[in-house]
Amino acid sequence: MTAPFPFSAIVGQDEMKLSMILTAIDPSIGGVLVFGDRGTGKSTAVRALAALLPPIKVVQGCPVNSASKADVPDWARGAGEDLVEVPTPVVDLPLGASEDRVTGALDIERALGAGERAFQPGLLARANRGYLYIDEVNLLEDHIVDLLLDVAQSGRNLVERDGLSISHPARFVLVGSGNPEEGELRPQLLDRFGLSVEVASPKDIDTRIEVVRRRDAYDNDNAAFMLRWQAEDAGVRDRILTARGALKKLKTPDSALRDVAELCLALGSDGLRGELTLLKAARAYAAWRNDTALTRSHIKHVSAMALRHRLRRDPLDEAGSGARVGRVVADVLG
Repeated sequence: MTAPFPFSAIVGQDEMKLSMILTAIDPSIGGVLVFGDRGTGKSTAVRALAALLPPIKVVQGCPVNSASKADVPDWARGAGEDLVEVPTPVVDLPLGASEDRVTGALDIERALGAGERAFQPGLLARANRGYLYIDEVNLLEDHIVDLLLDVAQSGRNLVERDGLSISHPARFVLVGSGNPEEGELRPQLLDRFGLSVEVASPKDIDTRIEVVRRRDAYDNDNAAFMLRWQAEDAGVRDRILTARGALKKLKTPDSALRDVAELCLALGSDGLRGELTLLKAARAYAAWRNDTALTRSHIKHVSAMALRHRLRRDPLDEAGSGARVGRVVADVLG
């Protein structure tokens, strides 16, 4: 099986790549929403980052990727005793997926063959401790959106039907992509994404040529191409692991908390999720930069991706939400 395209080899799209790196440093940020043109590397980036990350340790045979034997659900028959390393999971949620396939359901084969009432895990079980990727997320059916909202809130998947009452952990980084011309995202789900970025096809001829050159090398001279980018990806991985450790020691002065609150208040973002997400993203960015304390510059750098999707719609402002955030940041933070 061909390895995913190297994360470091993705040309441009710096904001998208940074947003995914920040969620790898601190998954509690809450996922990434990527809106933009088709063919701009959205799905490539999430698979590339997951492949770049170090493997996770799981109980052998556990369908929910439990980190210890004590965490294995009672219904998970066949789980072993040993811990094994597996790649960070990346699970695709297709638009037409049924609720049974997403949450899990009664195992019909065992019910008919052995007369046992057993649980067949779904996509949410496989995504635990990894990434759940939804392409064209704005076209997702409402009942699946409601289901994801419940799981995102609790971190657990609860299935109560067909005579089953099953619960298991379902914590994952939610990555959604879509084209805004094909429909809007429901506000409730939009608010669940920690970060939001906008991508576009490159307008520069040299950049487009480099994209084509690298993709052609990946397709036709894969071994040499992967070797060429191996060191760069290893460097990104090491920086992410270092940042995870540094995050716990990072100093957060009261002045930074005031900046976060004043900025969100000036933007009129609803609730406090904006402040919390902006703070987490800024801290992750500071750790990524190997800085020891959170500063105003860190907050300014990630403010657009943390807040652009939380603004109330302004029909008279054609500049876009990112530009609106930039203007307010300049007014409030200088």
